[in-house]
This record gives sequence, C-alpha cells and structure tokens, in this order.
Amino acid sequence: MTPPVPAFDWIHHHADLRPDAVALIDAGRDLTLTYADLEEQVGRLAAWLASSGVGPGDRVAFLAGNTTDVFEALFACAKLTAILVPLNWRLAVPEMQFIVDDCRPDVLIYEDTFADAADQLDIEVKLALGADYEAAKAQSDPDSAGRVAATHDDPWAIMYTSGTTGHPKGAVVTHGMVFWNAINIGHPVGLTSASTNLNVLPTFHTAGLNLYTTPCLHIGARSINLREFDAEEVLRWLESGEITHFFGVPAIYQFLAEHPRWATANLDGVESWACGGAPMPVALLERYAEHGIVIRQGMGLTETSPTVFLTDEAHAISKAGSVGKPSLHTEIRVVTEEGVDVERGGIGELWVRGPNVTPGYWERPEANEASFTDGWLHTGDAARIDDDGYVYIVDRWKDMYISGGENVYPAEVEQVVFHHPNVLDVAVIGVPDERWGEVGVAVVVPRDADSFDGSELLQFCDEKLARYKIPKRVEIIDELPRNAAGKVLKRDLRASFVES
Repeated sequence: MTPPVPAFDWIHHHADLRPDAVALIDAGRDLTLTYADLEEQVGRLAAWLASSGVGPGDRVAFLAGNTTDVFEALFACAKLTAILVPLNWRLAVPEMQFIVDDCRPDVLIYEDTFADAADQLDIEVKLALGADYEAAKAQSDPDSAGRVAATHDDPWAIMYTSGTTGHPKGAVVTHGMVFWNAINIGHPVGLTSASTNLNVLPTFHTAGLNLYTTPCLHIGARSINLREFDAEEVLRWLESGEITHFFGVPAIYQFLAEHPRWATANLDGVESWACGGAPMPVALLERYAEHGIVIRQGMGLTETSPTVFLTDEAHAISKAGSVGKPSLHTEIRVVTEEGVDVERGGIGELWVRGPNVTPGYWERPEANEASFTDGWLHTGDAARIDDDGYVYIVDRWKDMYISGGENVYPAEVEQVVFHHPNVLDVAVIGVPDERWGEVGVAVVVPRDADSFDGSELLQFCDEKLARYKIPKRVEIIDELPRNAAGKVLKRDLRASFVES
C-alpha cells in the first residue's frame, strides 16, 4: 500500500529560506507579516490551541470579517492536524448553530463585531480576536507545536455549502486539495515568489482563501487582504503598481467599471485578471478589453478547492462566455442523467474528478452516495463542450442560482417562506439582474390574497436567512405549475417572471 503524501510545512519552509519576505498584509489593520512573523504567530496559536485541548481531527471554528488572522488559524490547524471551520458571518445565528451542531467545534475564534452571535453559539472554548487573542498567543511557546505532520489525505478545513434539501453540507477540504489547487491555478496565472495578490473576497469562502492567498503562501509570494470590497480602495491598490494578480466575481468588476476614475486609471502593473463565481457578461469582458485588460473567466466549486477551469489569455475574448478548458490536474465529463457522455455540443451535467476534489461531505454518507460516481463529483451544473474543447456552463442542472458570487439554493429559502402563515405554496427562482448577476424571486400562492403583503413576507425572512438569500421581490400566482410527478416547473416560472 502506498504511504500517504506528507503535507509539508509551507510557512516554516519560507520562514527558513526568506524570513524577511512579506507573506501577508492586512490592509484593514495596517499590519504586515513577514514569513518569519507568520511562522512565529502560527506556532504560538497552535500551542494555545493545543493547550485548550485541540488535537488531530478536532475542529476550530472561525467567525470574523476579512483578517489575516484566519490564515494564522488555518496554518495553526495544519500543525495540529486539526480542522478549520470558517463560519459565514452573513448567516443568521440559527444557520450558524446548525453548522456548529453538525461539526461540533472545540474552539471558536471570533471577532468582537460578531460577539452577539458568538455568545449564542454552543461552543465551549471561545477566544475573541484583538487583545485576548494576542495575549493568548504571547503566553504560548511558538516552538512547542512542532512542524506540520499532516498528510495530503487529512482534512484541513470544512467549508459549508448550502444544500438542495435546505440544510448546508460541510465539504471536507484536505491538505492535498489545497496543494493541488495551488498547482492548478498558480502556474496558469503566473504566480511567482515576486507576485503580489490583492484579495477582496470573503475568507469564509473557498475563493477568499484559495484565490490566490494560499497559492501565494505555497510559493512564497505575498497577499494583501482587504477588510471588504470598496471600489475606491480597490482601485487605489490596483493603481499603486504593487499588485500583480487580481481575482474577482462579476459584480466586483461591474462596480469597478462604474467608478468615476475607472476610465483614466493606470492599471498596467496588474499582470493577471481573472473572474469566477458566476458567468461574466460578455459585454463587460469586452468593456475591459477596450481598456486593455483581458479578464480570464474561470469556474470552480467549494468541493474542488476551487479551480476546475480557467480560460487561457489568448482565447479569453474569442471564447467569451466559456470557462476554458480543465486544469492540468483535473478531469471532466459532461454526461446525461444516466451518466453517459454526451456528444460534443450536447448539454449535460458536468462531472469532475482529480486530486483537488473533496473526498466527501462531513458525516453525510447519503449526500456522498448521491454526489459521486466512481470518484466523479456531480457538480449540478449543465455544460457543453464546443468543437475546440472549450467548456460553457449554460444553466444550472439543479435549481441553485448565484447572486453576487454567493450560491443560493431555493429549497433552503422556500423552507423559511413556507413558515409564513399566509403562504400556501411557494417556489423561489433566480432571475437575471444587471448588478448582482441573479437575484431571487419568491413566487407565492397565498392563503388569503387580499391580505397578503409581499414586503411583510420579506421582513419575515430577514431574521431567518442571510441577506443575500432573501428574495428581492415577491410575485403572486394562483397555482404553481407542476409536472405529472408533482415537481414545480421552474423553467415555466422563469419564462413568466424574468421580464416582470
């Protein structure tokens, strides 16, 4: 039997080789960490976690806005072969508690901004970022945790994705997945130890962690992390000449293009531009191309950590609308419902296989059985491959839609809406939106149409769902269209309400 591949200690390696090289910049706190600094802080946090009872396989939850502390926690978990669970701070407390109940973290590291939510979560040991966090590290021996002893097969994180059944599933992210993602994306976008990435995406997402901060830390480059997206601040950084790599979702590129300074901004220092999270409008790609910027469209999943595709720069415009060809260390298939490969040009479900693919969902054997066939992950995306081998994501194989880069599963929203006393039936659909890509529409059959108030229904959802999951409008209908098996015909609903 082949022994597992060691994960190795990335931060220790670069701290030993280039201790004064900058690893991370936290722009929100004006904090710079060299690789030597990062190695020390990671070691101190790992020692504190160990003293708090965290060991191999134990979970550490993290609840905070964008901060470089999340990378200290990630690599501290690596030293202990523990598992980081980044919590989406946009979730309502009941949604967070479901995740906590599901993976049972031993420790919660949280930001004061979310202290109220942290107080309500059922986790025994809690540590607040800031003074308490720094004091905990200061009293810990950075050398006591030792080196990373994990293997590529060991879980490094559990990242929760919304589920089609209305409950999120924890995708297990292994050390090997993060490594292979660094290889799959790092070379195509030209990352080197001299590169500087600008991250504006939330670090509770796989993109915020892995596009491209962990690939930078693997290769010894530096990553600048912003607290949140602000078009003015992002433009300032992009114009500074320091940034070589940038990844964003379509909404970010739209907001930048609408900024008053966009037309005159000098962005020549940025070597690589890429986009994912949702289809990039071709008109927006062309607008950037007129500005001398070629944006490469990609596609990935939490379950693939995340890179599956990235268009090559030479064909980013001529194949606009495509996500490119599969990454070097990833295989794909486009198949029928029976799992048979479709002919070129035909539409089927995209399946993915490779070392960057999750081994499964945390303690969800039924989900694993439904989501995998002989190692192939069923992505739930409908795709086609053109005659040149370029892949196009043409629709959702399932009902999920993407709003501002966030996956929204209608079944989860529908469960909440169904609890409203004046809702007899409901279907939630995604419809196109110029700013967010897609937004939700709740199509409701009310019990009493005369007393029904759509705005009151949205307010009803406000404390029960993350804001991005709440539909943007409500439509009333007498009866939902269904097929013979009783399934709602959502394509019919989209045809009825997409223009209204």
